[in-house]
Amino acid sequence: MNIILFGPPGAGKGTQSKYLVNKLNAFQISTGDLLREEIKKNSDIGKAITNDMKNGKFISDDIVNKLIENLISDPKKKNKFIFDGYPRSLSQAKNLEVLLKNSNQSIDLILFLNVDKKTILNRLEKRKIIEKRSDDDAHTVLKRYEKYMETTQPVLNFYSENPNFKEIDGGLEIDEITRKIDAFTNV
Repeated sequence: MNIILFGPPGAGKGTQSKYLVNKLNAFQISTGDLLREEIKKNSDIGKAITNDMKNGKFISDDIVNKLIENLISDPKKKNKFIFDGYPRSLSQAKNLEVLLKNSNQSIDLILFLNVDKKTILNRLEKRKIIEKRSDDDAHTVLKRYEKYMETTQPVLNFYSENPNFKEIDGGLEIDEITRKIDAFTNV
């Protein structure tokens, strides 16, 4: 089962995707984790990513698509992907469809964790303290939230036509969100 999880930064995509990875014996594709790994390596790509993040920009589709392509082409992981934070743009969504089609795969479920700005800020303030993530200061969070909603709306519109698209109130408690996701994945 291939699943896409949408939601602004702090919506709980990471928490829910980790749950789904365990439940479905799947593989999480977190663009955030992939990008942080490049930053950690201090590679040229990592430096470009850091600069874009500081300016509230999303990383170029070319960089993200290449990182994703390498993972999708692994036959051991076929039809076992949980996409966390990808695709974020219409071009990424179309690229994902091509990559999956080329490897004889498809998307089985699309989940949108819809959360308001105030809830996001509260959650990210807690996460900043607990996880000490440098990408979670309030100013950066607001820029990322607004950019996410602006950039992702066309993607949500694109996928909302799909009968497998499900919207979940991401402001609910973690276990409530998990129960709602379970209802969609226990098919």
